Amino acid sequence: MGLPFEQLPKESSKAFAAFSLYLSLGPQRSTAAVAKKLAKSDQLMRRWSAKYDWGSRVQAHAAHMAVVEREATEALARAGAPEWEKRKQAIRQEDWEVHAECVKAGKEALKRFYEKGNAATLGDIARILDLASRLGRLACGMATDKTEVTGEDGGPIMVEFEAAVRKIYGEVRDVEAVPLVTEGAKETAEVQNAE
Repeated sequence: MGLPFEQLPKESSKAFAAFSLYLSLGPQRSTAAVAKKLAKSDQLMRRWSAKYDWGSRVQAHAAHMAVVEREATEALARAGAPEWEKRKQAIRQEDWEVHAECVKAGKEALKRFYEKGNAATLGDIARILDLASRLGRLACGMATDKTEVTGEDGGPIMVEFEAAVRKIYGEVRDVEAVPLVTEGAKETAEVQNAE
């Protein structure tokens, strides 16, 4: 058996052509519009629509097309993923090489600074070594910044659980306590009631 929006086993070619036209009209579809386009009676179109369940078939078609579209999008993403991974690795390699050059330049500048005292400032050297560190961390997929989340005035974060529970579940209401009855207690109570 085919898909619900394909021609049904007992559906005539004319009825299926009418349904196909109905389906193609999009959100503005109506049996009256189909009747007008086919020069048939609206009553006949409504009868075919009911008999062959045009409404459900349109929904099935929409659901099918959504799946097809999602699968096509996923296939495109999967097809492009290896290329993007190659690009990512090439950039990481370039960043690592620049990182190594920056470290080398920073060490050389530091050496000249100590030997001659006038080559580069310590600020210049610090900036190039910081850049080298950032590039190296990026190339390795590591964080370049550390962010600490603190509470008020830099103190610890205080979590108010009661406020959080209220936010999720609403206000707490008092309920009447109901005693729990275990099987043993139930049997004891039955025996006492029988006496």
